[in-house]
Amino acid sequence: MRTAIIGGGAAGFFLAINLKEMLPQMAVTIFERSQRVLAKVEISGGGRCNCTNTFAEVKDLSAVYPRGHRLMKRLMKGFSQRDAYKWFERHGVPLVTQQDECVFPASQDSHSIINCFLSEARRHGIEIKTGCRVNNLDALEGYDFVAVTTGGSPKAEGLQWLADLGHEIVTPVPSLFTFRIDDQQLHSLMGTVAENATAQFPGTKLRAQGPLLITHWGMSGPAILKLSCYGARLLAEHNYQLPVSINWLSQHDEEIKRQLLRLTIEGGRKQLASLHPEGIPTRLWNHLAEKALGQRAQSPWMSLNQKEINRLTNILANDTYQTADRAAFKDEFVTCGGIALTAVDAATLESRHVSRLYFAGEVLDIDGITGGFNFQAAWTTAHTVARAITQNCQRLGS
Repeated sequence: MRTAIIGGGAAGFFLAINLKEMLPQMAVTIFERSQRVLAKVEISGGGRCNCTNTFAEVKDLSAVYPRGHRLMKRLMKGFSQRDAYKWFERHGVPLVTQQDECVFPASQDSHSIINCFLSEARRHGIEIKTGCRVNNLDALEGYDFVAVTTGGSPKAEGLQWLADLGHEIVTPVPSLFTFRIDDQQLHSLMGTVAENATAQFPGTKLRAQGPLLITHWGMSGPAILKLSCYGARLLAEHNYQLPVSINWLSQHDEEIKRQLLRLTIEGGRKQLASLHPEGIPTRLWNHLAEKALGQRAQSPWMSLNQKEINRLTNILANDTYQTADRAAFKDEFVTCGGIALTAVDAATLESRHVSRLYFAGEVLDIDGITGGFNFQAAWTTAHTVARAITQNCQRLGS
């Protein structure tokens, strides 16, 4: 029996290795269109590879998988984040968990993952063919099973050959990106981090909380990246030009107002610039105070009137900017869209249109927020396909 895996990325290698471990007699070939395999793994996580997450703070999978959470809930019963953790440590890659529940190789180097995959591929005799673009099944005559693990396609055209086979395609659009905001005053604060901000699109329920980084082009950080994931389709529909509202303290208006009123008492004759709400960096506070009060931002706390307190409250709770475009995220990208989940069997990820054709990884309409969730989706779906092919092969053999 022979299996062809189209795509030499994380899901492809994980599938190939697991398949050989389950079914040693299976001949497995990985076809990669570029000259290099695992290129995306190399740059992921800033070169450290955030390979999974503990999920300890995840109460509902829909919060980390805006697309595909129901399927992931089902599939993770068969291969969870705990299984992935054990798999890597069993294969010689010690892992460490950060305070934010993100899991990385103990080496803090993505090459630990890459070297593991390549050495396991060699050990199992997995054939790797680079520079091989496969876009039709006729080119794979002689293979008993085919798995597509090509990752996210930037354009629907890249999936057309699969659409021609009857698969519904959910139009791919980018996800996980930073916001370009044309505001020079904001740019002057580059490098400033609000540790617990909430970003949202006004008039929608889409919001994300976490650290927010001000950059020389606009905004980045976990809060923005998560919001871009939640609103990937909405942003695409509006050509990435939407108002975004920032609550710099992630508190309700009344909580913020009480804190400001307390400062008017405690601050006395101190200038606004010398005393500010806890959790707001000084540079950011001075910017916000001037934006809300103009020259009155140089006044002592005790001189503020009710109207000025209200203006400060509003700027802290609802500071609104206009996004001008999306911006890159350290050369990393995730695609929202791909093979519709209705086109595959929910238990095996086998195509409902072509027998013995399977899908795993980002080529499916599954994507997650930053924090190791997209890699976990790759491991879970790849393991699911490896097990399904093994069971299918055993049935055929019997």
